[in-house]
Amino acid sequence: MASDTSELISHVKDTDAFHFPRGYHWEIPQPFEALGLPLHLTKFMVLELVVAVLLIVIFVPFARRVARGGPPRGRLHNALEAILLFLRNEVARPAIGAHDADRFLPFIWTIFFFILFCNLAGMVPWAGSPTGALGCTGALAVTSLVVMIGSGMRKYGPVRFWIGQVPHMDLPLVMAVLIKPMIFGIEVFGMLIKHFVLSVRLLANMFAGHLVLGVIVGFIALTADRNLALWTTVTVSSVFGAVAISLLELFVAFLQAYIFAFLSAIFIGMAVHQH
Repeated sequence: MASDTSELISHVKDTDAFHFPRGYHWEIPQPFEALGLPLHLTKFMVLELVVAVLLIVIFVPFARRVARGGPPRGRLHNALEAILLFLRNEVARPAIGAHDADRFLPFIWTIFFFILFCNLAGMVPWAGSPTGALGCTGALAVTSLVVMIGSGMRKYGPVRFWIGQVPHMDLPLVMAVLIKPMIFGIEVFGMLIKHFVLSVRLLANMFAGHLVLGVIVGFIALTADRNLALWTTVTVSSVFGAVAISLLELFVAFLQAYIFAFLSAIFIGMAVHQH
């Protein structure tokens, strides 16, 4: 089994081992390079732009209808309203508080659906999930960090917010001078680590799922030059396995979007409600 897996990996590394159909590799125009700018467009950047446009197309008419007081029509609008209400009642308000949650709902809603649509893009053949790249998940985590710090500084002021990272302790002056700066550094470092883990968690879950799918389907190509019975058995097993993993990936796409939005709400709640 180990030798077969090693052979499969060597096949994946060898671009000539597979004969992909025309158009498999996206050829992205590079207008910035033509202008001499050190910017390079990638497939994931294009997909993120498509997702952003798709969110605008879907939610702007939906928001206008809600603003007019009109009832949701159709399965899509009913599903969207159910998700929005769930995020408000079960995520934002318990984590941030009923008084402050509504101010952050647009951010929570936007980040949830953006991640969800990026995750679901991986279900489209030859597209891929932008959330399977650290650049995307890292930017999302930085956005969550900025919102968290900004919300805390807006409520308490810059000085009071950062001082508030150190819990109140009745210490002698000599000990306080030594211990409180250490605790402050640990708290700030922990804040950065939490958001780094937030990005890595999303990246690892999306990347791992696609990697498993690639390996399972790759066994078909690995046995292409073997006897027909073996190839048929491997092909049927790989197809059924890929379908099962794809259904799991569909669940993971929703789950990871929820986890990211939920943890972001918790971090914001910790910022606006200090010790």
